[in-house]
Amino acid sequence: MPARFSLSLLIVGLCASAFVLVDGSAVASAAPLTGDIGTGASYEVHDPSGSRYETRPLPYFDLTWGNVELSSDDGLQWSALHSGGWSAGPFINHLDGRTANGSLRGLGDVDDMLVGGGFVAYSPQPWWNVSAQAGRTVGGGSGNGGLIGKLGGELDYPVYRGIMGSSQVSAHFSDHAMMQTFFGVDAQQAQASGLRTDHAGGGLQATVLSQALQFPLLDHWSLVTTLSWTHLQGAAADSTLVKARGRVDQGEADVAVAYHF
Repeated sequence: MPARFSLSLLIVGLCASAFVLVDGSAVASAAPLTGDIGTGASYEVHDPSGSRYETRPLPYFDLTWGNVELSSDDGLQWSALHSGGWSAGPFINHLDGRTANGSLRGLGDVDDMLVGGGFVAYSPQPWWNVSAQAGRTVGGGSGNGGLIGKLGGELDYPVYRGIMGSSQVSAHFSDHAMMQTFFGVDAQQAQASGLRTDHAGGGLQATVLSQALQFPLLDHWSLVTTLSWTHLQGAAADSTLVKARGRVDQGEADVAVAYHF
């Protein structure tokens, strides 16, 4: 969707600014830019309730410049502290909103949001890591957004003849305000949508399992595929919206062609 591309371009711009303002010209001259960049498509749910599926264009980033990283999943991160396998610092990312049409009619649109906060990660070896992050959303429209958090781990490994695999598991948390944004139904929304009112509490929102494979193509080019499974939990799974029109179990399939440098 255009909003998704505009937010991704905004993050790229912020990334360029961070290199100048945070790490400075010394890092820019000493650390080469490495990683992958490409484009593809994603088949995923329209919103966290799983009201319907849709296909979206997918910008793909996995870039590193010194202590700054930019990825499609984690956004822009700066490792302000880095020692003994530990790293910590600020991050900024984007969060897709929703258009309240179809089965979501009457529930209100939610604008795309930016998320800013901090992270801490432990990676004693380049091929595995565990991490935690917490942040607050900006935007989303009047009364929308809140606090979110994530705990996760990732394991990278060779599969066969240059094919690389990556397995990830993560737990996602939201406060009451954030949970209410996507899963709650207030009195006005209940009247407009026909759903029962629901004041969603905060806590564990979902667990996510992902499996990615990277297939080598021509020199510097590869095909990246990812399959993900999301299981809603707590107030999200118990939401009247999810029970009536959404899905507790949701899938996602991504494919992209990327250039490595």
